[in-house]
Amino acid sequence: MFTIKGKTGEWELVIGLETHIEVLSKSKLFSGASADYNPTVAPNTQVSMVDVAMPGMLPVLNEYCVEQAIRMGLGLNAEISRHSRFARKQYFYPDLPQGYQISQPPEVAPIVGRGHVEIIGDDGNPKRILIERAHLEQDAGKLKHDVHPTKSFADYNRTGVALLEIVTWLDTKNPENNSYISSPDEAEKYLREIREIARALGVSRANMEEGSMRADVNVSVRRVGETGFRTRTETKNMVSFKFIKSAIEYEARRQIEIYESGGNVSQDTMRYNQGDGTTSVMRSKEDALDYRYFPDPDLLPLNISDDMIERIRATLPELPAATRVRYITEYGLAEYDAARLTETADISHWFDTAVGGDKKRAKAVANWMISELFAHPENWDVENKKSGTVNEMRIITPSDLAELVDMIAANDINGKQAKEIFIKMLDGEIGTPREIAKRYGMQQITDTSAIEAAVDAVIAANAPQVEQYRTGKVGLLGFFVGNVMKATHGQANPAVVNEMLKKKLG
Repeated sequence: MFTIKGKTGEWELVIGLETHIEVLSKSKLFSGASADYNPTVAPNTQVSMVDVAMPGMLPVLNEYCVEQAIRMGLGLNAEISRHSRFARKQYFYPDLPQGYQISQPPEVAPIVGRGHVEIIGDDGNPKRILIERAHLEQDAGKLKHDVHPTKSFADYNRTGVALLEIVTWLDTKNPENNSYISSPDEAEKYLREIREIARALGVSRANMEEGSMRADVNVSVRRVGETGFRTRTETKNMVSFKFIKSAIEYEARRQIEIYESGGNVSQDTMRYNQGDGTTSVMRSKEDALDYRYFPDPDLLPLNISDDMIERIRATLPELPAATRVRYITEYGLAEYDAARLTETADISHWFDTAVGGDKKRAKAVANWMISELFAHPENWDVENKKSGTVNEMRIITPSDLAELVDMIAANDINGKQAKEIFIKMLDGEIGTPREIAKRYGMQQITDTSAIEAAVDAVIAANAPQVEQYRTGKVGLLGFFVGNVMKATHGQANPAVVNEMLKKKLG
């Protein structure tokens, strides 16, 4: 269990996350304007009259966004509401032209109800994190304060883009229920799981760097062994795993210091200061009553049929959690390797294609992908470099890597030769690994008589080193191996060379 030591004892963390992901859709949630929000697009060029609340303009619900919400809900093992509504969340800010946000508070039955995701907890065991709901709502615009020295500007391109907000659940009626996030590391694992599910389902790019995924972080603390929950604070709009972990730890320590000095934590909305990793109060935290929610009179109630849910369920791919289990149980991969290979659907598809169902090939393919292929993002296509996915490699294909590891397994080439072939492919060498090996004379010598002749010649030419080896300097074995490999132009099988030298040197 993760704890923080204070001056008067041990404290534990109770963490809740409200994760916002931008829904992948051609148009916005309630208008026909393009939802392809991109910071490079000229300001206010993807805005409809509905988005900026022109008089008489009525919202029309985007059915595809509803389907995407249901798809994500199924990926979260959640209940799907058959009857749902939208409500107006009243608040005034320049990035919100309507003066309200169309959202789905718990009172109007959000599209997605109770669910869960599983992570590996701090104790190394699977841990179920409970989801309270996931609801659709409009995104706000973006204020720009750095364009003019004395003026601020509003860009409404993002206004009305569909957001799906996923809210974790804290079972306050059962304080002993520990199915909540309780450490900075678990928070990161949970968010990565949400990201991987969203990407695998095609619901969102879920990219924190571009803002298509962000999180509000709720933190409270309590003494170890204490029942019940204390006052929480909320740190808004976090867009970095590193900063989220830093904010959680700093905020927890801040609250502990307040309690241990005899004070009380107030329910505030915090801001995170990236420069020094601290949090500071931005404003008092709003309650639901402050927003004066009421059902949106311009939108009809939403009815979702069982047929619609089952039609969407039938199209779901294998989700990252199931893929990781398959990699671990079927291929014997380590948990870390399985996690790296399921970071996106494109990566796992690339891996599966390279393995081709051959269990003997799986570990070698995984090792090459993680240690070599991931280190060369410059060879990915331009779009994938932006999004961090491995969709189509420019040079090395799954079949290339499969052939390379098969050649190693068959002793056709050794590890050093394989690395040379790999580098040549990265540099644009034409041909398959086998063709490249043949072109450069890299076929490994497995003929023991040829290797033995080279071994005998090296031993005969280095009598002093032979004597030193036989008197206990066994570290000289590498010297002999290196000379044999040099004599055979690196083509001898290293395993055979090692074994033969050991026998002949005694």
